[in-house]
Amino acid sequence: MTIYNIKKRVQNAPYFFSRKSMKFFNQTLKDFRVYKVNDITFEISAPMKDYTGKVMGTTKRTFNSLTNCFD
Repeated sequence: MTIYNIKKRVQNAPYFFSRKSMKFFNQTLKDFRVYKVNDITFEISAPMKDYTGKVMGTTKRTFNSLTNCFD
């Protein structure tokens, strides 16, 4: 599963991958990493950066591939 697959499938957070919200956190889809937790669950994460590029934190979400929702 890739971040692009998750973006297409996610149902409960339609604005999570919006251009506006990702720009606010200075993120792109390429910044996201996908980790397989088990056959159903995937964890995604990406660094949040300020306008200078300094890392200010991390975005982390858990995606359920059966429900197509973030937990």
